[in-house]
Amino acid sequence: RDGADNRASFMGAIMGVLILGLVLFLGVHSVRIVGDGWRTRFIAQRGEGAYKGLYTLVSLLGFALICWGFSLARQQPVVLWTPPRGLRHLASLLLLVSFVLLAATYVPRNHFKARLRHPMVLSVKLWALAHLIANGQLADVLLFGSFLAWAVLSFKAARGRDRAAGTMPVAGTTQGTVVAAVAGLGAWAVFAFWAHGFLIGVRPFG
Repeated sequence: RDGADNRASFMGAIMGVLILGLVLFLGVHSVRIVGDGWRTRFIAQRGEGAYKGLYTLVSLLGFALICWGFSLARQQPVVLWTPPRGLRHLASLLLLVSFVLLAATYVPRNHFKARLRHPMVLSVKLWALAHLIANGQLADVLLFGSFLAWAVLSFKAARGRDRAAGTMPVAGTTQGTVVAAVAGLGAWAVFAFWAHGFLIGVRPFG
């Protein structure tokens, strides 16, 4: 019983680290969702540099805690369910689209960005959903479920700001769309067949 209690306490501490990291990281990235007025006042009073410095500091601290907590949780996994193998193939397809949307965020004048307005947030949404359906451990649910919820709320808030400001998207071009698609496909291939295994320790294919 003592061993079980010790393990439960250890797992609670690990999850606490992970949750704290998520609160800090997603919290600072949610300012424009729940506190856009506060952000505006802070910048007006202290300057944009002070806001960006605080934003970066909290983001890095939160990200470090997320990485630490998640890596520890993987060493003591709490399995909630075992996803069917077919869901891994679906996850790979969702991640392919996610990488294309990520590339579309940075490639000028592409139809993805013109149509969707905020491809970065949608990329995060698909990334989180893909990992959520392909993994069944408690830490996965906390990590990817939190990012999925954030992405849903962030996209809704961003579209609301667009409507309020009357923001019109920049028209896309065929060239920009092709470049975004090819860049996203290439980045997905590198990550799926090499980088994910090298950085995360899990090979999606093999």
